[in-house]
Amino acid sequence: MQEPIILSSMFCNFFYRHIPFFSWIKTYTREEAHSDVFAGIITAILLVPQGIAYAMLAGVPAEMGLYASLLPPVIYAFLGTSRALSVGPVSIAAIMIASILSAPELAHYANPVQNALILSAETGVILWLLAALRMGGLVNFISHPVLTGFTSGAALLIVLNQFRHLLGLPKPVCLTELECIETYISQVNVTTAWLSAGCVVFLLGYGNVAGFFMRFVQLHPALQLGIKKSAPLCVIIITTLCVFMLDLANLHQVKIVGNIQSGLPHITTSFFGDWRQWTALLPGALFVAMIAYVESVAIAKVTVRSREEKVRPNQELIALGAANIAAAFTGGMAVAGGFSRTMVNFSAGARSQMAMLIAVVLLMIAVLTVADSFANIPKAALAAIILVAIFPLIKIKDFARTWTFDKGDGVAEVMTFLGVLVLGIEEGVAVGVVATIGSYLWKTSHPHIAIVGQVCRTEHFRNVKNYEVTTWPELLLVRIDADMTFANVNYIVEFIEEHAVQQGQLKHVVLVCSSISDIDTTAFEGIESLHHKLEKQHITLNFTDLKYPVIRRLQRTDFLEKLAPGQVFFNVLEAVEQLKVRS
Repeated sequence: MQEPIILSSMFCNFFYRHIPFFSWIKTYTREEAHSDVFAGIITAILLVPQGIAYAMLAGVPAEMGLYASLLPPVIYAFLGTSRALSVGPVSIAAIMIASILSAPELAHYANPVQNALILSAETGVILWLLAALRMGGLVNFISHPVLTGFTSGAALLIVLNQFRHLLGLPKPVCLTELECIETYISQVNVTTAWLSAGCVVFLLGYGNVAGFFMRFVQLHPALQLGIKKSAPLCVIIITTLCVFMLDLANLHQVKIVGNIQSGLPHITTSFFGDWRQWTALLPGALFVAMIAYVESVAIAKVTVRSREEKVRPNQELIALGAANIAAAFTGGMAVAGGFSRTMVNFSAGARSQMAMLIAVVLLMIAVLTVADSFANIPKAALAAIILVAIFPLIKIKDFARTWTFDKGDGVAEVMTFLGVLVLGIEEGVAVGVVATIGSYLWKTSHPHIAIVGQVCRTEHFRNVKNYEVTTWPELLLVRIDADMTFANVNYIVEFIEEHAVQQGQLKHVVLVCSSISDIDTTAFEGIESLHHKLEKQHITLNFTDLKYPVIRRLQRTDFLEKLAPGQVFFNVLEAVEQLKVRS
């Protein structure tokens, strides 16, 4: 009987680990349910306007944004490890999709819907492949400055892209938005421009006005948050009524969303098309997958800091991959964790993914009952929602802060920003990653090295440039503040040789190794070469503060025997006292 019990326990552990939904639902409480109901209702308010707006931003039919907000969040609710992350269409992924679908190599594939579905499927498959390769740590290879530069550049592109809808302009025939300014000025739709201005003012001022009036009304905190965050929904309702009642679409040529396919999505396999189409979309899908994963994990980590929860990066790859494949099969665009929805969901008190399941149910009801009324939503209102949501992501002030703190990171951030604007989304990210790696390699190959001296006859030794210390003409104390590798050994050896030449009475060089945890083969050969050069000048090479892993590696060779009369000392003070006597 023991074996079945063990197998059952192993199965349960595997089941709970890979389907996290069942690990928290077994302890789900009524109090958590109340919080999730509130959060679900409030989050549902954002699903309709954001779904349609981001589909418009991606250049695909509005229903693709709504469908991406149905099954994918449900899949993530079962497989994801974050209890507050809201998965669905997001602005950054939308602008990347728009950029990919407009690429010249896809011009002869005239169906953008099929291309978008293939992109969703490929994104999911790539995420699953990364999960199979246990590459959840991939998130660590994109630095925060690169993400900030990318986000700011993409956000600025989105803002420029939306001016056409805000002003009711025709689709541009020029190459870039900036080249179209002269043409735009003569074609502005005044009614659309006033409608857009009213939407922007309403969205910016709604929160403060609602907050002022709620001071006089006692409401549940979550309900207050829901009211404050309902500005996008209010804009959609008000402008749709205006378009319908005043017949703005016909009388003043105000562009509207148009007919939206009603009802729930059907399972589709139309994306199983020409393999050459998949090949052409593969590079873009790789970037969408990378950004979707990095953005989602970063947002998820923000929400778990104040709770005793843990995000498992590799499981997030599985969950996001499944969500994107589900989007492809149900006619949705590629999905990721959305910052604004997640923050609203989290702030409204969501305790689990049950809040998103409730939000999805409410969205399903809306799609089944009032989808026809979505047709009269003016594109200007959606553009205003995108503009107000995206503009804060342009963080120019962060550039100065990063540059002040670290010039290398500052260069990477600016290069990513300019690369996104000038070269494109994928190329901009690639430029930023290359710049970050280049900066890292430069720092690695040029480690901090300090000449140290004794502080006021104490056992402390500090950098001669920063402290008043005692030094000795016959001793050169060198502290290396990095591991010794093939990348930096030449720089270290040249530094020591240069200072040895400058110190004419030098008899002993002491390497202070308190910051060295590893010495590779190339670095070891460099040390041997340095020892031979110093030996010819009758200068001994000595070591202090060697860590055990380094000592153990040196003991595998005959280097320590050849080092004599140089020695390995326990600390710098011991080395100074003994070598001064010997001199």
